[in-house]
Amino acid sequence: MSELITEVEAVDVRFPTSRELDGSDAMNPEPDYSAAYVVIRTSEGAEGHGLAFTVGRGNEVEVAAVRALAPLVTGLSVDDVLGDLGAFSRRLTGDSQLRWLGPEKGVIHMAAAAIVNAVWDLYGRRERKPVWQLLSEMTPEQLVDLVDFRYIEDALTRDEALDILRRAEPGRAARAAHLLRQGYPAYTTTPGWLGYDDEKLVRLSRQAVADGFTLIKLKVGADAVDDMRRLRLAREAVGPGIRIAVDANQAWSVRQAIERTAALAPYDPYWIEEPTSPDDLLGHAAIRRAVAPVKVATGEHVHNQVMFKQLLQLDAIDVLQLDASRTAGVTENVAILLLAAKFGVPVCPHAGGVGLCEMVQHLAMFDFVAVSGTTEDRVIEYVDHLHEHFTDPVHVHDGHYLAPTAPGISAELHPASVTAHRFPDGPVWSTQVTAPDPRHP
Repeated sequence: MSELITEVEAVDVRFPTSRELDGSDAMNPEPDYSAAYVVIRTSEGAEGHGLAFTVGRGNEVEVAAVRALAPLVTGLSVDDVLGDLGAFSRRLTGDSQLRWLGPEKGVIHMAAAAIVNAVWDLYGRRERKPVWQLLSEMTPEQLVDLVDFRYIEDALTRDEALDILRRAEPGRAARAAHLLRQGYPAYTTTPGWLGYDDEKLVRLSRQAVADGFTLIKLKVGADAVDDMRRLRLAREAVGPGIRIAVDANQAWSVRQAIERTAALAPYDPYWIEEPTSPDDLLGHAAIRRAVAPVKVATGEHVHNQVMFKQLLQLDAIDVLQLDASRTAGVTENVAILLLAAKFGVPVCPHAGGVGLCEMVQHLAMFDFVAVSGTTEDRVIEYVDHLHEHFTDPVHVHDGHYLAPTAPGISAELHPASVTAHRFPDGPVWSTQVTAPDPRHP
């Protein structure tokens, strides 16, 4: 008998990051970084691990969405799934009744991402390769077979995608070797959380430069005077040669975004991230025209490849920030990387959170080896918390992600971390219920 998928387990895992205000921004002042953690198991005892990142109470909804999709997965042949991962992704995103809740956006789409990423992790483990390498060694024909061109063929055809991949094919081996030697450029958001005081901001900004980062990011969008003061302090701390990106996390209207970015211009911000609603594609285009030469970046809340297509068609962004679990996982992100390559827009993945650094590194590294062929003006976001909970955590040295070599997508949590942070009955949370932190009654 063939190997079958026998179980899709979904666990509500939450970390109390709000206690130290790690992750705080204008729209999420006290987030508890969380994951709808998925483990796929097979009849032969194999496993695949994936997750969807959330920031607290919504995690229970995300876990419920994964469980709603699970019947579409259990009982399938592993060989059939891995033999046509494009069809498997469409099976999850195309179910008529669950699709009605999107389509292809929101909680259900993120649940599909968690499952799709877990299947890619299973695939990598079976082939004994990290997912970036697994993807990079696929033929152009295999890669384009992953892509659903139905809604994007007006911007990217199958033949154009094949041309992009074939042009990059001759240099794959050399770039993979370079990646293993040098790693992939990173930037850090660690200094810039909105809840940090000025002393911590300055200290961490200086430390980031000492650690080899050439770009740091600050959260903005709450108070205009505070934004200017904090950016001034950061600029004084790092000097003129370091790029500083700023991130409004959707806090502003289009008019506010233009005005507030102009006010920050004396301190040379490199990009303004999520300046307004992520759904306002025309608004992003207007902001980009008005704030140049400051770049406009977005993507972590862009629902799907169709929205990315339109942002690119409208010349609305300078930097595309795909996310490992907002769109439908690795499979849809292959399409987004190809769209970005077609339009010549650099990809700087969104990370941080729970496990996003671990997963997105595979996407950026695949892009370098087999799609765009370059790291120019490309960096992966990095934050320095929660990695200790993963069995294959990211390793950053001298401002570069070191290429992972362990099989899979690096999303497996330590069992002890899952047990401790399982909500609401894990010790971290059951203790808080009986003896709450006085700052968070």
